[in-house]
Order: sequence, then C-alpha cells, then structure tokens
Amino acid sequence: MPQSQTSKRFDDFPPSRRITVLTHGMKGSGAMTRTRKKLLRLAVAGLFAGSATLVAIGPAAAADCETSAQYGECTSGSYTFYNDEWGSGYGPQTLWEDSAGDWGVYSTQPSTSGVKAYPDAARPIGDSLDSLSSVTSSFGISVPSSGNWEAAYDIWLNSTSIEVMVWTDTVGDVGPAGSSIGDLTLNGNTWDVYVGNVGHPVYSFVRTSNETSGSVNILGLLDWLQNTKGYFSDPTLSTVDFGWEISGTGDVQEDFTVNSYSLSY
Repeated sequence: MPQSQTSKRFDDFPPSRRITVLTHGMKGSGAMTRTRKKLLRLAVAGLFAGSATLVAIGPAAAADCETSAQYGECTSGSYTFYNDEWGSGYGPQTLWEDSAGDWGVYSTQPSTSGVKAYPDAARPIGDSLDSLSSVTSSFGISVPSSGNWEAAYDIWLNSTSIEVMVWTDTVGDVGPAGSSIGDLTLNGNTWDVYVGNVGHPVYSFVRTSNETSGSVNILGLLDWLQNTKGYFSDPTLSTVDFGWEISGTGDVQEDFTVNSYSLSY
C-alpha cells in the first residue's frame, strides 16, 4: 500500500522549518508535519562533536565535510547541507559533502512506516516572487533502484508558511500530501499536481516519469500556482532545498549521490 499522511504539529518549539511526513496507509488521506528545530539540531550535533571520528566507506571518506550526527550540518558557499534524520525509528546515516554538485548520504533505514530522513542541500533566497525573472535548477543524481524514497525539491514561501514540493524521482510506496488536481506540462516536463494542507498549504508536483538528471523551471511552477490557480499572491521565496525523503532502504546501506547541481536566480 502506498504511504499516506496524517496531521500533527509540533507547536512546543518555535517553527523554523517543516517538512511533510509520509506514513503507511491510503495515499492522500491526510498529512503530518514536523518542525525542523535548528537549535535542537545544532545541540544534538554538538553532542557528537569531538566524541568520535565519523567514518564513511567509499569515496566520501575524503570529503571536505562528513557527519553522522542526527542533525549534522555541512556548509559550502551559499549552501547548508543537513543530515536531518528526524523521523521515528531512523537508522544509521552519514552525510558527506564536497560541494553543492558533489555530495550525498550513505543511509540504512528500516522499511517501516514514515519518512526517516530528508538529507538535503538548502539555499536561502529571500526575494519576492514578482521581483524574480528566473529561478531554474538542474540536477544529476545516482540512486538505488529499490526502497521507499523520492528525490525532491522542498521550496518554502513566506518563511515556512507555504510549502511547494517538486518530486523528480519516486521509488516505492511513497505519496504526496493532499489529492491530485490534474496534470501540468511545462518546459517538456509533465507533473501530477497535488494540493493539501498540513497545518500550512502544501503543493506538490510529481513528475509522471522518473528522471535522475534534468532541469526544473522553479519560477514557472510557482507562477502557475500564483497566476493560473490563485493560491497565493507575491510571496517571498525564502528557501530552496534539494535532497531525498527516505522512508526505507530494506535495512541495508544504500548510496544516494548528487553528481551535479545548480540553482540560478
């Protein structure tokens, strides 16, 4: 059965970042969100600092930055990379990073209900949507052929008030929040569009055929939501993230790698 979503809000901490949680059940039956608490993430990472040498097997052993801390972070230029194992029952995961176009994770996750992690590269923007003439991104990834996960952009408007996800590669029993409102074809890409609410509005574009390398007209998708559908009006484009929502790998280590990546605006 594909995974669905149930709603829960973590209101006991000030919201900094939220992401949709997927749980097993009927697709699109609800949603649950979590707050990515930066202070908590930094505190947990600090507990690991200096206590052990973090080692990954493979090319990432020589990476500029490497962390196995639950909320470990790396930085490179305008990007912050998050290991971000926030889900219940998460397993071992190591984030490594050389640059925005050369990073990844070694992840071992049980195939149980719910997302375990969203390792990602995040870049802040902070400009109003109507002031932007172009926002585009290209990517190239190497990923396992099995498991439950998707490669996805997680785009935040007005801080964390509005969430837009763009799923480029989907494997296994995962599904977006809300329900489908039909397809959109833009720049040669066809997307199944979902609309939901998880305590904040969430709009998801799910590519109808998987792609491990390509480009996305992010501004075009956002303009369609604003100008064609009228879902919002000139919000601030706060942050663009790209990574993987990993729900399970069959309890074996799988390698998720970004081989190339760019974000231009």
